[in-house]
Amino acid sequence: MEIVPGNVAVVTGAGSGIGRAMAQRFAAAKMRVVLADIEEFALESTARQMKESGATVLPFLLDVSRSSDVEHLATTAYSEYGAVHVLCNNAGVAGGGAPTWEHSLDNWQWILGVNLWGVIHGVNAFVPRMLASGEEGHVVNTASAAGLRTGPFLATYHASKHAVVALSESLHFDLLLAHAKVHASVLCPAFVKTRIAESSRNKPDPAANNPEYPEAMRAKVESGMTPEEIAEHVFDAVSRNQFWILTHADFDGLIRARCEGMLKRENPVPYVWS
Repeated sequence: MEIVPGNVAVVTGAGSGIGRAMAQRFAAAKMRVVLADIEEFALESTARQMKESGATVLPFLLDVSRSSDVEHLATTAYSEYGAVHVLCNNAGVAGGGAPTWEHSLDNWQWILGVNLWGVIHGVNAFVPRMLASGEEGHVVNTASAAGLRTGPFLATYHASKHAVVALSESLHFDLLLAHAKVHASVLCPAFVKTRIAESSRNKPDPAANNPEYPEAMRAKVESGMTPEEIAEHVFDAVSRNQFWILTHADFDGLIRARCEGMLKRENPVPYVWS
């Protein structure tokens, strides 16, 4: 789609990390941005800094796992700006590392609630409105390279991100068949310098059964790509109506090996970060 000044972007998880960088990139293109996040301090800080730089922003505190919150977000965005052109269902969390059978139901519900249901709620609340407007639009769903590859100890995270990839592909097909002016992308980054290893800070009960985030993965996060680099990939993909946003070329081999293994009917081989 053609991004023009005055267009409206809604970004969840916009208080920090990738969401914040995407919001800043859209604002740099003179778009009006609705910032949504569960962390009030981070949300207010981001909104204040962006306003000071001349951006037009609207902060909105919400929990994306609650459909009523996301519906209220959509109602507010349309009431305030009259349109939404870009929707980034970006809010996400990661649980710690543990064998599949040791992840509690509480962890499953929390991670799926944010990572998967947050995207579902965003699609349900915004896409009908975006289609009804008749204007060009784009939906970006944040998945992960973990949605294209699997490994041990992170069943909750992998399951949520694989589901987001599948949902996004189906959305892409549905929009094509409807001859819609709205398009979709799925963002699948690998390691990015964010606070994802500290996700439990936003868990309803932070003290409840939180396996440790794998130390080897924590180190890779700290040395990963910057959120600003990811945001540039997203902006470019939206501009070109590109579905797959695979930001880390060094993961291509792992994705290819998994797909080839499937076609050869080979048992999956575990990949352990070290």
